[in-house]
Amino acid sequence: MNYLRNGEVKKEIFIFAILWCGGCALGGVAGASSGAAAVALVGGLFCLLHFYFSYRRYREIAALSEKISRFLHGYESLSIEAQKEGELSVLENEVQKMILRLKNQADLLKNEKIHLVNSIADISHQIRTPLTSVNLIVSRLSSPDLSVEKRRELLMELEGMLVHIDWLIQSLLKISKLDAGTIVMLREKVMVRELIRLSIEALEIPMELKNQTLEVSCGTEVSFAGDLKWMKEALSNIIKNCMEHTPEGGRIWIEATENPMFTEIIVRDNGPGIAKEELPHLFERFFKGKNSSEKSVGIGLALARMIIRGQEGNVSAENAPEGGAKFVIRFYKTAV
Repeated sequence: MNYLRNGEVKKEIFIFAILWCGGCALGGVAGASSGAAAVALVGGLFCLLHFYFSYRRYREIAALSEKISRFLHGYESLSIEAQKEGELSVLENEVQKMILRLKNQADLLKNEKIHLVNSIADISHQIRTPLTSVNLIVSRLSSPDLSVEKRRELLMELEGMLVHIDWLIQSLLKISKLDAGTIVMLREKVMVRELIRLSIEALEIPMELKNQTLEVSCGTEVSFAGDLKWMKEALSNIIKNCMEHTPEGGRIWIEATENPMFTEIIVRDNGPGIAKEELPHLFERFFKGKNSSEKSVGIGLALARMIIRGQEGNVSAENAPEGGAKFVIRFYKTAV
């Protein structure tokens, strides 16, 4: 460490030298040689002690600065030994807090980058699969030997694939926005009966084609504080999941109740239920159970959970005692 590089140290040496010389000169002018010697001795001793402790302090500051520099450049982890007392100890404590916060932020950014890379890989895979099917259909449509009926059949299949890709992209965009925290959920009064009606609109025809029965039990005044638009997306995904895993001629029940503690929405079916080993992973992104359809991409339930949690609610899945899957959504009053 170059101790004399500090400008205040040079000023102190200059001032102390002037005062020391001046003290010695005054003692000599007064004729008191012993007094001049005493002034010189005491002044010199004071100067030595002062600059010794000053040197130690600056050396510790320089060592701290070097540690911080090496940490910031990634050479080593930072370990600061606590000082006994004084402003330097306070400074080191504050620097330690700052370093810990920076380290936590760096770890979060690293994890986010890893998550982003994995998400992009998953999204790329999910989109590539239906696009491959689209390419195959298009190549078949270019064949001049296709009959009109077969061409019409392939066009309908192609339209279905394009609709599926559009749904997939829209769902992935919603998940990305929820991940980034750019979506603000409303906290308005949502009437559950209206929510259920809106959520099943797009599923009525597919359920009718499978000859499935839907039973709804919900009072007219059952409500919770949330975002109707986003809850429609979440509830629709859960009902759709039950519909897809319920055989033809099956039944789906939706029950909603409200009490002083929470509002509860239960969706259950009489399908085969959920495999025990799949229950812990059911709401994970891109998770597909063994009974999932080929078109399933494993993001519907993940998106539903993100939306419900974004409104201070929670959702869980289990196997109903009477058989079939059971999804329980709750919005607690204390969270409003």
